[in-house]
Amino acid sequence: MKKHQQIKKQAYEHCREFVSNRMSRISKQIQEVQESLTSETKSSAGDKHETGRAMVQLEREKLGNQLAECEKMQELLHRVRPDFQNSKGGLGALVETEDRYYYIAISAGAITTEGVPIYCISPATPIGKLLLGKTAGETFLFNGNAFSVLSIS
Repeated sequence: MKKHQQIKKQAYEHCREFVSNRMSRISKQIQEVQESLTSETKSSAGDKHETGRAMVQLEREKLGNQLAECEKMQELLHRVRPDFQNSKGGLGALVETEDRYYYIAISAGAITTEGVPIYCISPATPIGKLLLGKTAGETFLFNGNAFSVLSIS
């Protein structure tokens, strides 16, 4: 169980870094777009100018939506208690199968520890939905393959 707690903490930290890096990157892009919009204002008038402003405005809106999504991920991650010992698949659970681990929190890609992949997934993903409520010893089908839940922590 101690090994599982270490893996959970690594996965949790990976998720925190993922969200933090993504928020920083989006915030920097928003700042660059804002500066671009300011310099567009100083540009010459006319149709070309208006088209440029509209495109920059659309980009700023798109980045704002991405930042809002990232903030939702961060809020969800704040609800995860990495030290909690789970007995069922759910938010914050580390689910061990035959060849990999799934950490149910946010979709943040995979990391490898001791040669074993850990997939950081959201409970809203297809496999996340399958793992919700599962307990050790249960099996589930994913992409036509059967997987057994070896443990949950």
